[in-house]
Amino acid sequence: MAFWNPWRGCRRVSEGCKYCFIHEGDKKRDVDTSKIEKSAQFDAPIKKTKNGYKMKGGQKVYVCFSSDFLIEEADPWRDECWQMIKERPDLEFIFLTKRIERLLSVVPDDWGDGYDNVTIGVSVENQQRADQRLKLLQELPIKHKNIICQPLIAEMTISDYLDDVELVMAGGEYHKNARPLNYDWILNLREETIARGIPFEFRQCGTHFIKDGQDYQLNYRQLFSQAKKAGINWYPTK
Repeated sequence: MAFWNPWRGCRRVSEGCKYCFIHEGDKKRDVDTSKIEKSAQFDAPIKKTKNGYKMKGGQKVYVCFSSDFLIEEADPWRDECWQMIKERPDLEFIFLTKRIERLLSVVPDDWGDGYDNVTIGVSVENQQRADQRLKLLQELPIKHKNIICQPLIAEMTISDYLDDVELVMAGGEYHKNARPLNYDWILNLREETIARGIPFEFRQCGTHFIKDGQDYQLNYRQLFSQAKKAGINWYPTK
């Protein structure tokens, strides 16, 4: 597993961005999140040593977790990234986006029905955003599609949008003022996903977590340990 952040900085686009970890982390470091700029590791996938590529093949590369890969300000740089992705078919590139409506306007000319080594995850936080973004996800030419219900801030259904989806992940929000996550919402998404034979992962609880009618306030480490303790991740039997 590797991380590749060709640029940093972002802008809020919807309700799920309110307590975004990028903005919150930059605030603590007194960094201007609205300044979107190329990073020092822009060309990381194609950097070489005398023994070959520095980024070893056969691994998953999580892209642009300090921004959004489809953000408008990065349009002048993205073509170079597509070329690097094309040069490294031995790597699986994965990026998440809240701007899926921009995809067709920024893909390379040879995109076709998608690159074999690119997985796109669409992030949704409530029913309104699910209906907007996941309808597009269903229609767009993408080889590998994921749905990320995180931060989940309201109950939603995604059963109409699961065609060709390879993975659904869900989780809550981390912040002292986090909006509550009801465990029942997670279980309902899990049932919809299992009914279609799609892997499901519960990635993290929310700081404000509701289970069986009881409210819990969790710290950062508990978000992950309690989600793991729930033991509700599901994968089809091969």
